[in-house]
Amino acid sequence: MSRIRIGVIGCGAIAQVHHLPNLTALHREFEVPIVCDLSRGAAQAVAKRFHVPRCVTDYNELLATDVDAVLLCHGDPKTEVALAAFEAGKHVFIEKPVCFSLQEIEAMLTAQRKAGTVAQAGYMKVHDPAFQLAKREVDTMESYRFVQINHLHPNNSLHLSQFDVERFNDVPPDAFKPAGAAREKAQAEAIGDVLSQAGLESHVQSKAQRVFYLLAGSMIHDIYSLRVMLGSPSEVISAEVWADGRGVSIVFAYPNGARCVATWVDLPDLWDFRETLEIYGDNKRVIVSYPTGFSRGILSEVTIHGIDPDGTTYSKTPAVEWESAFVRELRHFHACITGGETCHTSLESARNDISLIIDIVQCYVQRKPVVCRAQ
Repeated sequence: MSRIRIGVIGCGAIAQVHHLPNLTALHREFEVPIVCDLSRGAAQAVAKRFHVPRCVTDYNELLATDVDAVLLCHGDPKTEVALAAFEAGKHVFIEKPVCFSLQEIEAMLTAQRKAGTVAQAGYMKVHDPAFQLAKREVDTMESYRFVQINHLHPNNSLHLSQFDVERFNDVPPDAFKPAGAAREKAQAEAIGDVLSQAGLESHVQSKAQRVFYLLAGSMIHDIYSLRVMLGSPSEVISAEVWADGRGVSIVFAYPNGARCVATWVDLPDLWDFRETLEIYGDNKRVIVSYPTGFSRGILSEVTIHGIDPDGTTYSKTPAVEWESAFVRELRHFHACITGGETCHTSLESARNDISLIIDIVQCYVQRKPVVCRAQ
């Protein structure tokens, strides 16, 4: 089996809790010769902890090495580094959110095609054994009428406190300014036209900006999972932002007439994380329940309600494979590079999610249904 030399850019929580431990465990598939972070302390600590030979604070130094691939876990937006990685001829794994605007994703796709390398979005739920089991069940359904998403989100610090995440305060404030400017530019590209409408009240504008980043940063997991499970919705019927921007409720329409109600709620002090995807048909129901992404060893669960041929109603919760979604997505990245497998979470597919987020914000601001661009 060919080992991929992969450099990690960004040594924060997701790298320390998941990616670096998993890359270490997948030692037959990957070798990590170098890590990078703006924080020299974080880069050095992670290199020491995971036995990485070299650490740097400038991503250009990493890209100048002979690594085959890069894993982008740094702060958003990641566009600049992704483009540089493609230009350097590297395969690229981009943690979510991939980017914020259609202009960014088009630039990435152009660079990827020129490089001829693999680009994978960090959409780990698609690789979850429970999600894949549920997808097989949903594919057998004659049709579905109603879909529901509930995402009850405590503060991530509650879950991160269970891990030894090392943090450092050694980055000068000015070092974050370029990323801040790029973030503002991306927001303007994505929803600037919507927010600049005449007469738009300031509190609506503020909530629209908040929900834009919430959708891209957290609810993106629900958005891409929904797309992979059922395809893209045809219309955003309504979008409500409530609880001072700490709650979002969206109604989607599907070409078959079905409706999806998707809700995300910030419950900062409540330990119990809940995230479910529920698909309801006339004679079958499939429900997927996920643990927080900041957990290890906790399995997702699938519940299936149906009717036997003899008319008996049943409920079952099949056993789910133990391998984590984070490990499986890294295995898939390796297979795409070494075996030519088709990427399940390509940048091209991520474009649909960015487009839908923009449609949701537009629906909220304009207070009327929006026909989805990506169908």
